[in-house]
Amino acid sequence: MSGRRIGAVTFLVRDYDEAIAWFRDALSFRLSEDTPLGDGKRWVLVAPGADATPLLLAEASTDEQRARIGDQTGGRVGFFLHTDDFARDHARMTAAGVRFHEEPRHEAYGTVAVFEDLYGNLWDLIEQKASS
Repeated sequence: MSGRRIGAVTFLVRDYDEAIAWFRDALSFRLSEDTPLGDGKRWVLVAPGADATPLLLAEASTDEQRARIGDQTGGRVGFFLHTDDFARDHARMTAAGVRFHEEPRHEAYGTVAVFEDLYGNLWDLIEQKASS
């Protein structure tokens, strides 16, 4: 192992507080950092767990950035949320108002369903099959 890892992934948002609330309430992410940087900018990190690569919530500040909110990957699934209990998380997320685009399906790699975040970016919720 090289000792390298991805430290964070930038995620464009319309508003810091709106995005923090959605990730916390809809996906049960935790806020690991919210540091003011001046001029209204903040360093905001959210993640599904302590050891997970966090999303760096970046409030869009230009027209070009605002145009990409909700379409950061050109309409493809761009984010993959792994779970150890698909049924539990699917039920909780549905109750929290998360919009799923399909019923859960069983693939060779596990159980999966596509959902969208508050801006329309597509995600997979995945429970991987145990290795034999």
